[in-house]
Amino acid sequence: MPSLPNDLDLRQLIQFSAADGRIWMGGRRMVLLHLSALGSLRRELLLSFGREQSRRVLMRAGHASGRRDAVLARQVRGEAALLEMFLVGPQLHMLQGAVQVTPERFDVDIERGHFDGVFRWDHSWEVETHIRDFGPQTEPVCWMLLGYASGYTSEFFGRPILFKETECSACGAPSCRIVGKAAAAWPEAEAMAGDYEPDSMLIRLEDLQSQIESLRSTLEASDDLGPLVGKSNAFDSALALLRKAAATQVTVLLTGETGVGKERFARALHAMSPRKDKPFVAINCAALPAELIESELFGAEKGAYTGASAPRVGRFERADGGTLMLDELGELPLPAQAKLLRVLQLGELDRLGGTQSRKINVRVVAATNVDLEVAVASGRFRRDLLYRLNVYPIRVPPLRERSDDIEPLAMHLLQRFAALHSKRVAGFSDRALDAMRRHAWPGNVRELENLIERGVILVSDGEPIDVDALFPGLPDTGALTVTAVGTLEPPSVAASDSLFDEVSRRGLTLDAMEQLLIKEAVARSGGNLAAAARALGLTRPQLSYRVQRLRSGDVSQP
Repeated sequence: MPSLPNDLDLRQLIQFSAADGRIWMGGRRMVLLHLSALGSLRRELLLSFGREQSRRVLMRAGHASGRRDAVLARQVRGEAALLEMFLVGPQLHMLQGAVQVTPERFDVDIERGHFDGVFRWDHSWEVETHIRDFGPQTEPVCWMLLGYASGYTSEFFGRPILFKETECSACGAPSCRIVGKAAAAWPEAEAMAGDYEPDSMLIRLEDLQSQIESLRSTLEASDDLGPLVGKSNAFDSALALLRKAAATQVTVLLTGETGVGKERFARALHAMSPRKDKPFVAINCAALPAELIESELFGAEKGAYTGASAPRVGRFERADGGTLMLDELGELPLPAQAKLLRVLQLGELDRLGGTQSRKINVRVVAATNVDLEVAVASGRFRRDLLYRLNVYPIRVPPLRERSDDIEPLAMHLLQRFAALHSKRVAGFSDRALDAMRRHAWPGNVRELENLIERGVILVSDGEPIDVDALFPGLPDTGALTVTAVGTLEPPSVAASDSLFDEVSRRGLTLDAMEQLLIKEAVARSGGNLAAAARALGLTRPQLSYRVQRLRSGDVSQP
């Protein structure tokens, strides 16, 4: 087997953000733990739940971690040869301090679904802690590491591949050794695969949880797009008011900034009300010319205005028996406000140009993003209409007041847009989620929808959405990364004006700077052009072209 490739590209994924005390690896948040603390947790599991249950729990935890790293492997070395790309997992395992990995056999035939891999492990953290707490063993103990290997390889090749630990240092062997094969190649495949399935007790708990969720869903506020999503206090308060109003006939006034989802709330109110089987009609009062708004709302008789060659049914009549949402109500012209007040008070309307009143049974939900008290003071809105509408106001909170709702909302939208665009997306990176939590959201939920849809379109199939796909202009945090000898690199001078000062001082041209960067990247990668190319953000052919230019002397010398 060839030696492990240079890991410069992987070390650069690890960033230590001293400013806010967080560690990142490829967009995922990491935590440094004392090995003794992790060992104590493992010991507590064993003493509380027994060996078999603890083994399965730790294997499943490792399996989940391996699957996530497999997605990262294709992002980092997507253009590398198969073995070099696959070895991202073992190298990440080493960088994370879990175990030293030495490949001994790697025989793969993707078309036939064949996999035969053997890897040696040294300095396993699980061996070290297990022997410290329980002494020498008669059976292998590298459970989390084994789960990682199976999860990583299965996700990497897109088919079940299972590893078995055939030798373990905890049992007296000089090293640990694992063997991996396609699931179908193991005689005991069913039993081995069972280690990664939920335990029967957990299954029963999940079944009960599913029943609870099913019952709860019948009480959830929802519309044609599904349930309203949120768990924050601000969201729950608004939703509680909505539920109380649903069974009544009260006129509801929804207030809130543009994009908070007032129409979703109105549709949910209709869906929870006794009128749910009747029409829901929405009209944006700001989207229609003033001369047409009355005929749109109340209808018009033949000849009521030029071009009215037939009677026109208005939105109120279309919503008869159901719910009418008047969005952007603050933009309604004063003459239409007077007619609306009569409809709300008497439950009847007159078509434009008509002489006969018509009874209607409509529940009105008004929505506005303007302060109606200010509109009243400026003479743009009738005070008596405000009093009539303001019987049951509900303020829909802006997204910046619902930070706890951002992640569940984002996941809900991700599922919707992934299905819409026929994409398979592996969630969000931790850095992307963190950026969403920190964003001010001036456009509220509508802005979040747009960002998530863009992220789904930009992301490659099977990969998570990273922060760059959502916020392309987000500035670099200036985090520290890891050198080949394990020390932290200082913040990049590119984040300040010192780089320009240095270039000016040395009298470097752009070509000379390129030459220096390429030489440094190739040197740090040990001459591995593929790794150097990844470090520079280039493809290998692009770097090869530039190296040839350097060797031919087709650049200026520094």
